[in-house]
Amino acid sequence: MRPIASFFVLVLAAALGGAIALQFQPTAPVPAAERPLDGLLPQARAALPPEVAGQALPSLAPMLRTVMPAVVSIQSKHVVRVSNPLAADPFFRQFFGLPDMPAERVEQALGSGVVVDAARGLVLTNNHVVESADGIKVTLSDGRTVEGQLVGADPGTDVAVVRIPAQGLTALKIADSSQLQVGDFVVAVGNPFGLGQTVTSGIVSALGRSGLQGLGYQNMIQTDASINPGNSGGALVNLRGELIGINRAIYSPTGSSVGIGFAIPSDLARDVMGQLLANGKVVRGSLGVDAQDVNDRIARALNLPNARGALVARVYPGSAAQSAGVKVGDVVTAVNGQTIANAQGLHNAEGLASVGKPVTLQVLRNGRALTLSAALKVQADKLNGGQLDARLQGAVFDDLPESLKQKGLTGVVVAQVAPGSRASSNNLQAGDLVAQVNGTDVADLAALQAALAAKPARLQLTLVRGQMVGTLSIQ
Repeated sequence: MRPIASFFVLVLAAALGGAIALQFQPTAPVPAAERPLDGLLPQARAALPPEVAGQALPSLAPMLRTVMPAVVSIQSKHVVRVSNPLAADPFFRQFFGLPDMPAERVEQALGSGVVVDAARGLVLTNNHVVESADGIKVTLSDGRTVEGQLVGADPGTDVAVVRIPAQGLTALKIADSSQLQVGDFVVAVGNPFGLGQTVTSGIVSALGRSGLQGLGYQNMIQTDASINPGNSGGALVNLRGELIGINRAIYSPTGSSVGIGFAIPSDLARDVMGQLLANGKVVRGSLGVDAQDVNDRIARALNLPNARGALVARVYPGSAAQSAGVKVGDVVTAVNGQTIANAQGLHNAEGLASVGKPVTLQVLRNGRALTLSAALKVQADKLNGGQLDARLQGAVFDDLPESLKQKGLTGVVVAQVAPGSRASSNNLQAGDLVAQVNGTDVADLAALQAALAAKPARLQLTLVRGQMVGTLSIQ
């Protein structure tokens, strides 16, 4: 078989040969009197012909003239206080002349953003570009640099909105990313490696990508348009110059582009932006189930056609799933028409669905295919320990960040513990990860609430604290 690269070289050579033949047709000899003198020949210039066989050569330049002014560079800084443990000794501090206050280190992040509302100065970018920022500077395509204000951010989808006080902005129209098809041509615009505005092109390689470690809720566009560090938050546009995605991440063993990049679909980014503008945060819904992957053994035991789907292991009382008629042992194969490959896929679909809107579930139950409809209920944001159990008074519990869930961790985190509280006297500490209650796994806040609903007489928590795992008896 002939190598693909050789094939393209041959095609290109043939095309250029045809172009040259068309551009330089033989003409009549030039009279000697009109020939240039020796040594004064006009300088040869090579250029692409404006057209071939009567057809103008395609160019992205006209479209990019409308897109590039809307793509900005974002630089954020985060001040980290660094304390020297030796400086805790007053004698050591005085002897070496160390300052009383801890030293500070400034960490900087560089990325891109897209102006989507010129009148209000709204810029879409990635959460990881501006996360924990103490200052945000936005540089426009015309060279102006202005201070940016964080409107809101959602770590789960890695979307953030920044407002900039600037006039004369150009905004991109947000397209309907649900209309994308594999093979559509796309163009990525951003600020890779801090070089300045850079344009790369490619196609949509895949849609609905998920299962990528450490990236939170996922339903991403995959593209082979080159995306590199610094492109994060930049624009992925169609050939009409409309925004169809926010560049987010790359798959790369080297740290540079290998042709596998991922972007957040514009529909998802627009929905998250709407919630951030309205509420300052994203409100998510919950089905109220625990699920596990369907492996080959489970598929054989349940007589399933393949080892795909999410097996429902628990349905919480009063949950959306219970109201919809979901039962333990059901295998969820699709949500709103999107195939569910595993438990993580169900979690993604759950986290990306709108609260209160009907969600269609395709399930297999005892070999029969069923369609169920559920309306997701609002997930608890945080839980007060004292309302769950008096022995946990003073503790506040929160769900794990999506980035940790994507790494395979499960449980809930102790967000804070009030000094002198009962939780504090029981040696519960902020930052503890609660993995089990009385030997029962706790996957999220709903599971914690269900485990404590029966008011158990004995309360023992399995904790992860730093690098240690142990049990803590709560009195």
